[in-house]
Amino acid sequence: MRTGIARRTLPLAATAALIGGALTLGTPAPAGAAVADTIPLKITNNSGRTDQVYVYDLGTQLSTGQQGWADANGTFHAWPAGGNPPTPAPDASITGPAAGQSKTIRIPKFSGRIYFSYGQKLDFRLTTGGLVQPAVQNPTDPNRNILFNWSEYTLNDSGLWINSTQVDMFSVPYAVGVQRADGSTASTGHLKSGGYNGFFSALRGQPGGWANLVQTRSDGTVLRALSPLYGVETGALPSTVMDDYVNRVWSKYSTSTLTVTPFADQPNTKYYGRVSGNVMNFTNSAGAVVTSFQKPDANSIFGCHNLLDAPNDLVRGPISRTLCAGFNRSTLLTSASQPDTNPADFYLDTVTNHYARKIHAQMADGKAYAFAFDDVGNQESLVNDGSPQQAYLTLDPLS
Repeated sequence: MRTGIARRTLPLAATAALIGGALTLGTPAPAGAAVADTIPLKITNNSGRTDQVYVYDLGTQLSTGQQGWADANGTFHAWPAGGNPPTPAPDASITGPAAGQSKTIRIPKFSGRIYFSYGQKLDFRLTTGGLVQPAVQNPTDPNRNILFNWSEYTLNDSGLWINSTQVDMFSVPYAVGVQRADGSTASTGHLKSGGYNGFFSALRGQPGGWANLVQTRSDGTVLRALSPLYGVETGALPSTVMDDYVNRVWSKYSTSTLTVTPFADQPNTKYYGRVSGNVMNFTNSAGAVVTSFQKPDANSIFGCHNLLDAPNDLVRGPISRTLCAGFNRSTLLTSASQPDTNPADFYLDTVTNHYARKIHAQMADGKAYAFAFDDVGNQESLVNDGSPQQAYLTLDPLS
């Protein structure tokens, strides 16, 4: 189980404030328009399930850097000291809306997660390093048999970023939204009609071990599908699942050049990759080597980490993000200029991130956070606004 609310695969909604000028994220608040200390979050239960819903707002208070939780009024509570072994966290649950109803709570300036569970409260613990989050890839995790999911958000002086995420798992469906100052709304995360069952059916029909990502309860209830990162880490998915594609990429760019243009608003900033042995070296326009990558394995590709680590800088991180997206979407062989941002080009190779492919295929707007850098090319399920009046979380049917 992992500690700390921030994670290695945290999408942009929770890291927007850290990236600074590297990326453009939405519209800043108009001059003179202050973002309130808390804003309303309207939670609507369209799940069709009759079991009690529990909601949690957990994260890091931006003004102090403290980890904690917020109650239904948006009041922040710091976690007490934890222990080793981990000690039970205070009950931070908020009773959610019944089926067919809505409930509005307030969320503070925070970077964190909105968890929600069905029928049972989640089991949170505290270590000396902070909060222990659910890690259901571990069969002994106390939350393994609970039906739950979460959204991620940042609310700060520049506005609200809130997303739906499948980076760690695909589970009970939901959508997020924001109401803007002019009264209009934007939302994302809804599945197509039949998309929930359609995803699990498609994943189970994918040969090569992908069906092993699905977790069920002893009573047959489908709980979730683990991300392929956790599939590889637990042995559910072969660690060699991406090797053939990686080998072909390495072969191609040992005799040709991969051009990476990582910033859409800086078309003249380009880096050039060539493979030498086990390493892909990237040079700038002056021919100087600026960073190098070892030949990645499936764990590095699916997690966008390890051999594809992406620090918050202006060179290696942006190049790595582009490579990660290209490997997961299998676009590196079909185009020597990356990123390829045309969804029609994604996931066409037989060796690809089939989990991400099948999630995007079931989304009503085609957008999802199916891997950490799914925001490359604006394919992420994220909404944001500089003057948010209200946020929305809609629990959708499991069908």
